Amino acid sequence: MEGIRVLEVAMYGFVPTAGAVLAEWGADVTKVEHAVTGDPQRGLRQVGALVVDGEPNPNVDNANRGKRSIGLDMSVPVGREVLYDLARSSDVFLTSFLPQARTKLGIDVDDIRAVNPAIIYARGSAFGPRGPEADKGGYDMTAFWCRAGAAATVTPPEIDGLISLPGPAYGDTISGTNLAGGVAAALLKRERTGEPSVIDVSLLSSGVWAMGHTISLTNHLGQRLVAQPANANRSPNNPLVGLYPTADNRYISFVMMQPTKFWADVCRHMDMPELADDPRFGTAESIAANTPVAADILAKAMATRTLVEWSERFATLAGPWAPVQDTLQVARDVQVRANEYLVRTGELELVTNPVQFDVTAPNVGPAPKFAEQTDEILAGLGLDWDQIIELKAQGAVT
Repeated sequence: MEGIRVLEVAMYGFVPTAGAVLAEWGADVTKVEHAVTGDPQRGLRQVGALVVDGEPNPNVDNANRGKRSIGLDMSVPVGREVLYDLARSSDVFLTSFLPQARTKLGIDVDDIRAVNPAIIYARGSAFGPRGPEADKGGYDMTAFWCRAGAAATVTPPEIDGLISLPGPAYGDTISGTNLAGGVAAALLKRERTGEPSVIDVSLLSSGVWAMGHTISLTNHLGQRLVAQPANANRSPNNPLVGLYPTADNRYISFVMMQPTKFWADVCRHMDMPELADDPRFGTAESIAANTPVAADILAKAMATRTLVEWSERFATLAGPWAPVQDTLQVARDVQVRANEYLVRTGELELVTNPVQFDVTAPNVGPAPKFAEQTDEILAGLGLDWDQIIELKAQGAVT
């Protein structure tokens, strides 16, 4: 995307993540922040019991890597004119602002198209651009996780309450990547037809999409998919689908959807060759009928060795399996490192966006400090130093 200019007027995690992905794909992304307070995400220092002191702050860098930042007050006429000047030379306008705010600030579709008819206008919202809640805001916890069905589906019935998001910006990151993909498709359409598009992605649409298989299945059957009890973690009719604890209290996940295809190989790898040809596990029907027995056999065998020992043995196992890892273990995962899914930028290591071109990790840059490139961006518009000082004196820019 070298040569593509993106103007981002957005806050928090969702839409800024789209800008971060586009930046990693090579676009020049200018982030507009409030002239005094900046993006409120910069104030996020605590997540659960985790607290970030000083700089850098991963809560900022994850969604703002590789951008330039300008501090701009769009509520004053001279500040809005600076925004329009930036829009004139941009290919994409990204925003998370609600309809009422967009109208008040003069940054809605018609306003931006008035200064640049060819610009692609990309909106990220909580609940979509239509319907009774189109004007309502939200976060990934509300619109993505709870409203779209994930929280209720993953929570076992015996648990008091609901299982929450596994971490900050979970739905934001997924939704932002969806929005970046929509922008890429719109750029291709414009290149082919000359027609710009208005792109919409919501946290709700992304959450429903992520739950799409489950929603379609349950809606067709008219039944809920109820989560297994928290201590079950196994298929009721396939012993090779489930979680098994190791001797060191780690877990290995088996997901072998064709149990008869893999049963003998699993038995050989787990030092149970005598069970490879056991008729109880020889056909799909018999292995389903004897799943509790087979699962008990596998559990007892798995408990005899540590995760490291099983990982060495399972290196040649034909069926799909994986260790259950926490996030610190993921950061040390040899496969994650080999594919450069985690790369260093300055003092931080950041997870790259999931798309790689030509087997190469994207170039990840640090997030800008608040309004760090204000003077550079204004100079790029052709303003001289006296004009820049005058804008600062009027409070239009930082």
